[in-house]
This record gives sequence, C-alpha cells and structure tokens, in this order.
Amino acid sequence: MTDIHIRQDGHAGRITLQRPKALNALTYQMCLEIEAALWAWRAESTVKVIVIDAEGDKAFCAGGDIAEMYATGTAGDYAYGQKFWRDEYRMNALIAEYPKPVVSFLQGFTMGGGVGVGCHGSHRIVGDSSQIAMPECGIGLIPDVGGSYLLARAPGRLGEYLGLTADRMGPGDAIYVGFADLYIPEDQWTALKSTLCATGDVKALEDAAQVPPDAPLRTSQPQIDMAFGGARLSDIVNTLSRDSSDFAEAALKKLSRNAPLSMECALEIIHRLRAGTLDIRKALELEYRFTSRSMEKGDFIEGIRAVIIDKDKSPKWRHDLAKVPSVDVAAMLRPVMGEKLTFEQEERGMKIGFIGLGNMGAPMAANLAAAGHTVVGFDTMDVSVEGVTRAATAAEAAAVADVVITMLPNGDILRSVASEVIPAMKSGAALLDCSTVDVESARAVAAEAEAAGLLPLDAPVSGGIGGASAGTLTFMVGGSEKAYATALPLFDIMGQKSVHCGASGNGQAAKICNNMILGVTMIATCEAFALADKLGLDRQAMFDVVSTSSGYSWSMNAYCPAPGVGPQSPADNNYTPGFAAELMLKDLRLSQQAAEASDADTPLGQSATELYARFVEAEDGRGRDFSAMLPRFEARKRNG
Repeated sequence: MTDIHIRQDGHAGRITLQRPKALNALTYQMCLEIEAALWAWRAESTVKVIVIDAEGDKAFCAGGDIAEMYATGTAGDYAYGQKFWRDEYRMNALIAEYPKPVVSFLQGFTMGGGVGVGCHGSHRIVGDSSQIAMPECGIGLIPDVGGSYLLARAPGRLGEYLGLTADRMGPGDAIYVGFADLYIPEDQWTALKSTLCATGDVKALEDAAQVPPDAPLRTSQPQIDMAFGGARLSDIVNTLSRDSSDFAEAALKKLSRNAPLSMECALEIIHRLRAGTLDIRKALELEYRFTSRSMEKGDFIEGIRAVIIDKDKSPKWRHDLAKVPSVDVAAMLRPVMGEKLTFEQEERGMKIGFIGLGNMGAPMAANLAAAGHTVVGFDTMDVSVEGVTRAATAAEAAAVADVVITMLPNGDILRSVASEVIPAMKSGAALLDCSTVDVESARAVAAEAEAAGLLPLDAPVSGGIGGASAGTLTFMVGGSEKAYATALPLFDIMGQKSVHCGASGNGQAAKICNNMILGVTMIATCEAFALADKLGLDRQAMFDVVSTSSGYSWSMNAYCPAPGVGPQSPADNNYTPGFAAELMLKDLRLSQQAAEASDADTPLGQSATELYARFVEAEDGRGRDFSAMLPRFEARKRNG
C-alpha cells in the first residue's frame, strides 16, 4: 500500500492519506502528489469537487514527517527542510485558493501539517472524535502551513492562546474558532462521500450538518482575551503571573514547556497578520521566514531531539520564558535572502526605482530585491546595496519603473526630485514617497504626478532603522484606492502593516499626528521614571505596574527608556539611536507647522517640540535616541 491514494471517483477528485500506523503523517512526496493532482483537476471539467480523507480512526493527519528534516539538519544541511516547507506551503495556498469546493473529513487528530491539508478547504467536516491543534511551539517551530492565518482570524485572542499553548479543539471549538465548518456524525461520512462522488454537489453536506457540540472556548474567551491580549510574550506572562486562577496556572504551565523564541515569533506573526493584510499567502510567507531559519538559528533541532528522538521531554531552549530580545525576533522574521517561497510557476516581479538609499532606504530596497523584484537605485552618496543596481541619476532609476519609491530628508528635496523623475516616468506608474515631509509638499507633488498620468502615494513609515531592516515597518498611506492596490504587495514586503488613510497628503497627516503622540508620551514616560527614582520606587516594579495598568503605552511596553527594564531597547545600548532625537524634533516641528496651518490648538505638542529642541540643540541630545530624555530628567531638579 502506498502512502497516499489519488484517483478520480465520479465527479470527485479523491485524495486519501494511507499511513494510519504513522497517524497519516505527511511526507514530502505526499505533498508533491497532492499538489500535482490539484493542478490537474483544476482544468478537468468532470471534476466538480475535491474530497480529502484518511484511513484509520485515530487521525486525519497528526503532522508532518520530520525525521528526514532532523537527519539532514543535524548534519548541517538545511536545504532539504527549506525545500520541504516551500513546496508544502505552496500546496497549502493552492488548497486555500482552489476554485472548486474542497471537502475534508477530519477524524481524530488533525495537527500541524494536517491542518495545512485539511483546514483550508471550503467544507471542513468534524465529528465527535475530532481533535485539532497547532502544537509546533513545543518543538521549536511556529504554527505554520497557514495555521497563523487561521489563528489570526480566530475570535478575540483565541488565536494567541491556541498558538502559544497548543490546546486541542474538539468539534465545537474547532467550528467556533474557524478551523472547521460543519459537524456531522461520523457514521454518516461514508454515505456522504459516495453522494459527493456521484453528484459533485456539496449541498448534501449542508443538509446533513447538525448543531455542533458545546464550544468550551466560547465560555472561556473573556478570560483568555484578558490574559492573552499583550503585545509581547512578556506581557502575557506578566498578566498570567498576577492571576491566581486555575486557568492562569494551567496556561503558564503550558507556556513553560514551549520554545520562547517560537512563541514570541508566533505572537508577532499573528499580530502582523491581524493588523495588516490578512491573506493566506502573506501568512505563509511570514511563516517561511521563520521556518527557513528554524534549524540553524532557532530551536527546531533541539525540539525534535527532546520530544521525538530522545523523548526526554527536557529541551534546552535558547531563551528564557518572556526574555526574548526583540532583535532575535526581528532576525527570524526578516525577509528571506536565499531561495524564496513562491506560489506559481512564474511570478513576475515589479521593476522598481528607489531614490534615497540612506539608513532607511537602503534596507527597504534590499528587502524588495530579496523578494524577487528588479530594483534600480540612486543616491547622491556613493552607496552599494545588495541586489540593487545603481543608476547614474534619479531620472535613470525612474525611467522604466513600475513603481518609483523615494525616501528623502525633507519636503524641499522631495519637490526637487519629483520635478526630475515625474517627466521620466512611464504613464500609469506609481510614485510612492516614503519620506516624512510636510503635508503641503506631499499634496503638491501628488498633484504634479496626477497631472502627468501617474499614481501618487505618500506613505511615511514608522518603525525606524530596525524596522526597515527587518521588514516590519508600518506605512501610513495617502492616495487613491488604485494607487494603494498597486503598491500593496510592496508594503507587505517592506513592512508588517499598511493603513490607507484616504486622499493624498493624509499619510503625512497620520504620521505627524502619530509622532506627536509618540513624542509627548515618551516625555511623560521619562518624567515618570525620573519621578519614581526620586520617590524610591524600583524601576522594575514601576514597569511591572504601568505595563499592565492604565499607564500602558508603546513608549513604556515596547520601547522602555529605562535600561535593563522591559524588552530590549536603545536604552540598553547606551541610547544608540533606533529613532534619533533630532528626527523626533523634525517630526514634532512638522506637527506644529501643520497645527498652525490648520489653526489647531496643540499645547502638549508644542511643549514637546520645545523640550526636544532644547535637548537636541542646546544639550547633549543630538546623535542619541529620543528616549535619552530619561537621563536628562534624572539629572535635573524641578526648577533646574
């Protein structure tokens, strides 16, 4: 008997997994055979429905067969595992996007790779024996095979809870969370499969469906939402540690078994998907960033050893629970520089002109080139960027581009560059400005571009140099819907989130307002730490209280200005800039310029501008991170 039985049965394309003694674990060859069959049936008019099932009553598919990955990985050969994941993920996307109904019958265990085969179709059937889970964090992986996509779509914070704890879902929970669609008693499955083959009509499934069993997760969701709503793993651990309930104790115990780096990255991926573009391809691409590095730089080899090979259940993870540096997460989730994950035989990359290859522009351009786009760059400085072809002039970089991206210091330079590149650009191309400039300049350049038949966008970024390098920027975008749709695939490469804010200039307006809040809250956070010092309050205690109370803010929780407290930040590196104080001053001045032009009263914004001006221009703030306001306040007295 072969591992998989693929055939056409009446109007159905039938795929049956045939490894019951191995819980139908998915091999690499099975992935390839499933993909080949699905492509063949797409064009076959007599095939109206796809039916995927498995032999045995213990499992539909309990995961992927990772023995060969372990053998090759321990020998220092990571290419086999990377190829397995690329090809498997392509097959997962094909199922999710399939133009015909895909029906899966999920008896027993459906986990890991089984979720990728069984939980992306149009009609996912569960019965009383069904148990669905994503346990990958327990072996140093993340919920993959598109599992992060399903988790990001789950109600409330159930996605975070299930991805990090690996809890199993019975049939009621699976339907409530979104991993399944219909509950049908298993003694009816054989007859239903025969009907599907004979008719090709999925209506029989809906007619047979019954009210699903209770969903315990629905009852537990308020408690789960409260406990798993943190931005970082440390937030979740802190919240659970302060909760004396049985639920919190059990959840902490589950987290303590799993790889901290995997959990932190899984959380980050879920948050990126939920905040940005939520589609299966984006999820798989983010997952591959992690899995392609998981053997060399993660805990995958150690996880397999402890759970499957030696079975000592005592893995030695690389990190302590809730102490995973942000830089390690960024390293695992930065765009892949080697062979890329692709979804079709031939994918045409865009031609991109990138003007302004400074500290921000260079890594953004490199990420676009690494993703398979043709990038021609120009900068007034003699710089070299991996994968980017250098042009002699800005006009040369723009001449044949589908999209021209600019990352420039100010509005005057933007206007000057625009006057050079707009006449050189081909009609219908997009002009995407990622600089942070005044709203008036952004709108003037947009008007000039529109008059030339181009698609203008202003899309300033948040996330700093680290975000540009890691591909985790947030884009605030102004411009037409058509222009935004054109650039969206590029935003997904360069960042974790893009928000269309409306007409041209609104991206700059959003950035100005956002950074005014950031400047004000960072000053307040630094003032509070300095006050806590003088009151004799321990900084860690201060952080533990504020980070889980009403004082919660990004400045406190994600970018804490106190060295040695909270997640790693520039404060832990002697305030070497992640976001320089002089750049904050620039943005605050833009906010006040806009406030004056629109007759808006912004007293806190004005005060923050004055403080940063003093810090940068009269004190020692230039060249330091904007969070270095903390040592400034430490050294000052009330009237000093």
